[in-house]
Amino acid sequence: MARAATRTAVHPGPILARITATGFLIAGLAWATVLRAEETIISHGISTFGELKYPSDFTHLDYVNPDAPKGGEISESAFGAFDSMNPYSEKGRAAALSNIALESILSGTADEIGASYCLLCTTMEYPVDRSWVIFNLRDDVTFSDGTPMTAEDVIFSFDILRTKGLTDFRTIFNQEVEKAEILGPLQVKFTFKPDVPWRDLPEKVGGLPVFSKAAYEAANYDLSQDTLVPLIGTGAYIFDPAAMKIGSSVSYRRREDYWGSAHPLNVGQQNFDRIRIEYYGDDNAAFEGFKAGNYTFRNENSSIKWATGYEFPAVLNGTIVKAELPNGSKASGQAFVFNLRRPQFQDIRVREAIGLMFNFEWADQALFYGVYDRIDSVWENSIMEATGAPSPGEVAILQPLVDEGLLDAAILTSDPVPVSVSGERQLDRRNLRAASALLDAAGWTVGDDGMRRNADGKKLEVEFLNASPAFDRVILPYVENLRALGVDAKMTSIDQAQFESRTRPDGGYDFDIITDGARSNEISGSELRQYYGAETADVSLFNVMGLKSPAVDRLIKVVMAADSMDSLTTATKALDRVLRGERFWVPQWFKATHTVAYYDMFEHPETLPPYALGELSFWWYNAEKADALRARGALQ
Repeated sequence: MARAATRTAVHPGPILARITATGFLIAGLAWATVLRAEETIISHGISTFGELKYPSDFTHLDYVNPDAPKGGEISESAFGAFDSMNPYSEKGRAAALSNIALESILSGTADEIGASYCLLCTTMEYPVDRSWVIFNLRDDVTFSDGTPMTAEDVIFSFDILRTKGLTDFRTIFNQEVEKAEILGPLQVKFTFKPDVPWRDLPEKVGGLPVFSKAAYEAANYDLSQDTLVPLIGTGAYIFDPAAMKIGSSVSYRRREDYWGSAHPLNVGQQNFDRIRIEYYGDDNAAFEGFKAGNYTFRNENSSIKWATGYEFPAVLNGTIVKAELPNGSKASGQAFVFNLRRPQFQDIRVREAIGLMFNFEWADQALFYGVYDRIDSVWENSIMEATGAPSPGEVAILQPLVDEGLLDAAILTSDPVPVSVSGERQLDRRNLRAASALLDAAGWTVGDDGMRRNADGKKLEVEFLNASPAFDRVILPYVENLRALGVDAKMTSIDQAQFESRTRPDGGYDFDIITDGARSNEISGSELRQYYGAETADVSLFNVMGLKSPAVDRLIKVVMAADSMDSLTTATKALDRVLRGERFWVPQWFKATHTVAYYDMFEHPETLPPYALGELSFWWYNAEKADALRARGALQ
């Protein structure tokens, strides 16, 4: 395969600032433009915009303890059960961390946004326009079975993912990559299709998992099927079958022969000898298991437990540390999500009315002890969140959609669609009146029995599907408020397995409202097509609401094509406004802290990075503290 005609080497250091401008020294701007288009950047990483934080000769990440000791076990909880070790199939329920053995060519950090560095490669090469990328692979990478990783494994993994991977992933990915080639035993090239934005694609293909071709074929593996046989990867941890209890416990152990222990991205990380996950039927059982020492680290997501549940002896005597640690990450977008495929939710007025009846202010005080803030943006707690009236740049993006009748003109001058604000009482009468007016206008009128029906006599029914008993106290008051509105609302409690079945494509998206999330990345790109694109709405594990909006589809393309941080921010804010205007969700809550509890044998760097808690990666085990806990009988 012919290489690029002009190769301009990039010296160690940040990428974009290092692009040489030899072409500009030749007479004429036209010549300069031609030569610049042919330049090849060679670097140890890539950034969406701007410069990389870490130079090519960095020795470790700033936020790790490079001298952290290795050893010990950390254990956490999960809900429900598992019956598969394949995280890339829509079938079965994959175990937590079932992809832990797999690494990708590039890896990100927890103190940068939109940056990736060579992990399985020594360098990467790409043109200024990013229309293709070459990865020069390391020669010392080995799979956990001791065999070396080669270019053949990389291309094989790519081919399997694009033919056997998740349907929504394949739908998008096959529209972006023209071809993947082996240029040599340790060199691969990905060429991207000409009609898609290329900005994020080098990072996207570099972030794909790599697994062993030989092991895959020897095991007669099928990535589209559930299986308890794990994929063989190059990662620091491997599945421990001897410690597995199917459905209830899964363990991973650190490889003694891990190739990447001294890699700058890994120094001070992967410190635990073992990572174990214990499964429980619900959070109350999991909490009791933690108190009993069945697992040792808990990321608490229940405000009532955090406020009132940690007065037990192990906390009071110092056996367990209870801590609030800073969290600079974007909010998760947790929300009640409508199934827009349901006929009763086709009218946006119905969705708005139902949203008005959720009283967050009452819930925060009565149920959450004032711990949370309300989510009102898909990019909550980030610079991408839309606020106030649109900027001139946002207006320029939105105006064509208004002109074509895809958006109401009010979006050009108005603040983003707000979440409802309620009073101190559970049933806010002002919101009740507003919601009643909306449903009356939508043709859902109150009958003699107090229930609302449409012109065909069909009741307005809403079912909240719930697999978490901890959410009962949130959903049941919401149901009461909706019934006061005349909506025949109810909550149906099911187990996690049933929940997953009913909310997946192969289960027919059999739900009305669930707790899910409005997903987004800190820097968003083509993944938005999986989250919100019409083309994946009926096959996606992520676009569970079934959103199909021509305006959203158009704006996703604008976000993907942004060529600077400023233009990306402007485009994302415009998209945020439109997504919020669709009212496919009733936003819930978030907190800008990690509320964690753990047995006092774990330690972490004094300053945590902004975008990760990192307890499984850069925390470590203090053997002396652990021995002291065992001596007191505090650990099992």
